[in-house]
Amino acid sequence: MSELFAELERAGADTRVSLDELLAALRFNEQGLIPAIAQDTNSKQVLMLAWMNCESLRETLTTGQVCYYSRSRAAIWRKGETSGHTQRLVSLRIDCDGDAILLEVDQSGPACHTLRPSCFYLQVDGDSVRVSINA
Repeated sequence: MSELFAELERAGADTRVSLDELLAALRFNEQGLIPAIAQDTNSKQVLMLAWMNCESLRETLTTGQVCYYSRSRAAIWRKGETSGHTQRLVSLRIDCDGDAILLEVDQSGPACHTLRPSCFYLQVDGDSVRVSINA
């Protein structure tokens, strides 16, 4: 746990730090990325998992429009910039170790590039996999 997260834990509710302090304390991986889980603010359904770098995280927090880092394109990916299926940030939480992010979002349209509401539509049942109609 970083010193900042330990300090926040001791300080308790409503302790505030600057955005720069927060970004410096996060545990980005060797590629400078951190996993980000998007969850629908109303249904609480997990929509997708993507990656953020410091720049996309800063943009998300300053604009309120969710922005990720595309590993395949090696570039910033503003969710919905081509599809129109945007995510508006409702809240952002960081796990206790500072190495994962949970985004609560207001999703416009499907979250998945397959046009499903969630990227988590493949359900494993024992030794088989099926497409879930609820995802």
